[in-house]
Amino acid sequence: MPKSQLLAVLFMVLSMISYQISASFAKQLFTVLDPLSVTILRLCFAAVIVCIMFRSWSILKRLSFLKWRDLLCYSAALGLMNVLFYASLGKLPQGIAVGLEFIGPLGLALLSIKQRSDYIWVLLAILGVALMVPWGQAQGDNFSIIGAIYALGAGLCWAGYIFFGQRVAHQNIGMHALTIAIALSAISLLPIGLYNNAPALFETQYWGKALAIAILATAIPYALDLQALKRLNKLSYGTLLSLSPALAALAGLFLLGEKIGFLQWIALSCVMLASIGVALRSSKTTNTP
Repeated sequence: MPKSQLLAVLFMVLSMISYQISASFAKQLFTVLDPLSVTILRLCFAAVIVCIMFRSWSILKRLSFLKWRDLLCYSAALGLMNVLFYASLGKLPQGIAVGLEFIGPLGLALLSIKQRSDYIWVLLAILGVALMVPWGQAQGDNFSIIGAIYALGAGLCWAGYIFFGQRVAHQNIGMHALTIAIALSAISLLPIGLYNNAPALFETQYWGKALAIAILATAIPYALDLQALKRLNKLSYGTLLSLSPALAALAGLFLLGEKIGFLQWIALSCVMLASIGVALRSSKTTNTP
């Protein structure tokens, strides 16, 4: 493997580790704050961070010319994805929450299947979801049906985020679209958060942790991903991204002491294999004249 690609792989792995560490830190914060408040604080700090990172004030003069319907849908998907994912983290082990959420973008990719032989990836994904649920103790300490619904909802929103993100990309405003989406999500959720638990949002002692979560979940991953994308093709990027559920499970194990069962590790493996298979198939389809 060329040195530049090896460096890109390192960037990708560090990006995913940073994001999963941020999720673990967020879950630790749930002991003193509710998931909605943590989500709002993270989005508020993230909006400031990405605005500075991408100098998004330069987009202000173009706001009136943008296609706002796609931007609003993109923003809504991002906001709901974050709220539902953090809500699922409060009820599920981190690895399971990320594994179930991963079904969203995987399902979106599976919709493009055109050959019967590719349905093996559908079966692997379904098997993964089935094995993730400890059916004999579905309401035990290590699993929650409500948490699973939150995670799958987050995955559906993630698919919407990708779908509308592709449409927003045609507006040629680059990463400024992300700044707008995060800022709108934060502004939209703020009144709900103030009504739900205003004192929590004004507890400045938690702002430092929320800022750290925003940096680990936003600034570091985006910076590393941008460097990785300069050196990796779509297939390599998609394949590496498939490691996210496993890294989430490891982060939960080492940072939160969360242990998942043998069958749930098999389930995560099924989801990751399905994702890698779809990435390979997508690459072959793209390269076919």
